Amino acid sequence: MTPVRRSLLKGAAALGALSAAPLAALAQTTATTARRFEPRPGTWREFEITTRVDIAAMEGATRVWVPVPSLETSWQTTLDSRFSSNGRSRMLSDGVNGFRMVRAEFDADARQPFVEVTSWVRTQDRRQDLAAAPSLTRQEDAATLRYHTRATQLLPTDGIVRTTALKITQGAKSDQEKARAIYDWVVANAWREPKVRGCGEGDIKTMLETGNLGGKCADINALFVGLCRAVGLPARDVYGIRLVPSAFGYKELSGNPANLKGAQHCRAEVYLQAHGWVAMDPADVAKVMRLETSEWLKSTAHPVVQPVYRGLMGGWEGNWLGWNTAHDVSLPGGKEGPLGFFMYPVAENEQGRFDSYAPDSFRYQITAREL
Repeated sequence: MTPVRRSLLKGAAALGALSAAPLAALAQTTATTARRFEPRPGTWREFEITTRVDIAAMEGATRVWVPVPSLETSWQTTLDSRFSSNGRSRMLSDGVNGFRMVRAEFDADARQPFVEVTSWVRTQDRRQDLAAAPSLTRQEDAATLRYHTRATQLLPTDGIVRTTALKITQGAKSDQEKARAIYDWVVANAWREPKVRGCGEGDIKTMLETGNLGGKCADINALFVGLCRAVGLPARDVYGIRLVPSAFGYKELSGNPANLKGAQHCRAEVYLQAHGWVAMDPADVAKVMRLETSEWLKSTAHPVVQPVYRGLMGGWEGNWLGWNTAHDVSLPGGKEGPLGFFMYPVAENEQGRFDSYAPDSFRYQITAREL
């Protein structure tokens, strides 16, 4: 393996096994009983996550990009990342958003090409009591805040997006009141649509113009972020992946570490003057409402929904890692156009870009284990 950072993992010889809480057991949780969802910061967890891409059939020169954890925050830090490949591979930064990736290139006559990337991260729960006294110890710099109010290709801040955001926040005086109004509006009006492929596309202008607010996390949380930006609230999507089961018994908020196919999940943050960057996830509220039980739960007061509705404004669980917060991603050396976001492995050959939402035909797998 190629070392990227020479930070050694203490106790590496004692790597733990996969989580002992199987998802099947979580699925048996009684559907109508009250649940608990109480993320509590303070306990760090360490995970190893491995992404392996195998190119099954070469059709000309092929390029592969694999996301690497690139966030250093109060709730996540990267201990080390390493990679191996039988192609020409290197660690790169996009040069704009500051996130990292491994790029591998293979000639047309390459035999059994592969690239494998392993990272070790520490994560913890997040929880900020927004009713408490201001907790911010250091203000974010002005340039960063401006950057996170900008429009992007999929997050315009004018037209119907701004008109909608102004209606939602009418009468709200503080940034926190505006964020609450937008969070509640997204939860009340958007819904989880299982038929959407992957995590969705995040085209919020089209969603609002058509009135079809059904989607998945990259749609619903993008809607929250775009509406926030349209009224001047700095906000950002955080693109990542669930790693292990939820400690609170929610099967839809869990990952299966032996096979993380489809475990990608986008979250959101908004910047509030009194509290700094605050965790948000209206998309997971919608997911619990639609999929956690056999019934589509339509009320946030339902005992299954209410804990996550309350907890996911200001918190999230640390069984997940974030890759990056990037939009409008131009892949170094890529021939195709920019990506709206970079949450999945990506590959291109002479025929075009592979379908990242089809891991079985693309031939990649992602696994994790808690250490």
